[in-house]
Amino acid sequence: MKITVMKNILNANQNKADEVRGVLAAKRVLMVNLIGSPGSGKTTLLEKTIAHCAGRFAIAVIEGDVATDRDARRLQPHNVPIVLINTDGACHLESISIQQALDTFDLDTIDIVFVENVGNLVCPAEFDIGEFGKVAVCSVTEGDDKPEKYPLLFREAKALVLNKIDLCEYTDFDMDAFTQSVTMLNGTIPQMHISCRREKGLDTWFAWLEETAGRVCRNP
Repeated sequence: MKITVMKNILNANQNKADEVRGVLAAKRVLMVNLIGSPGSGKTTLLEKTIAHCAGRFAIAVIEGDVATDRDARRLQPHNVPIVLINTDGACHLESISIQQALDTFDLDTIDIVFVENVGNLVCPAEFDIGEFGKVAVCSVTEGDDKPEKYPLLFREAKALVLNKIDLCEYTDFDMDAFTQSVTMLNGTIPQMHISCRREKGLDTWFAWLEETAGRVCRNP
């Protein structure tokens, strides 16, 4: 019975995700699902990205958080539409919540929706929320073993952002081992090595985003 219930839950989520994807496609809106551990730098990456996209693309954000509104408040100064989803302990966002959040936006005026998922590498990777693609956000301070330990995310991600490379010299992070592990799981994934703090390598992330948005959005 438990297996049946879980299957029903997953089926319901997938059906709703397909509906969301259809709406976004009709509106020519790109939705990117940022997935990473707590502290990997997802919110900081969003801050840098929103600032860069100002005047280029109209941005909206769906913030997933277990309990607080801290990340949403960090983004408020950028004056973009933000919907906060508190999961009350749940470890991921689901497509029904994403649909409800999208309903609050005027999608005719938006080019890109960023979803900052709940901070972990497991559950968010398992749930389709109707996004164009998942972006894995990692940092060197987490260690180089994450692709091997949590392979699903790296197999499914459309892009990988490795943050905090300015701290490599203070860790035992093995860049070659990390890169090889990712490539073995997903040989076509773009790997972007950046430092949000030092604003190093961000041009590679911006270029990927702009090229992707150019293929999806109304006004690239």
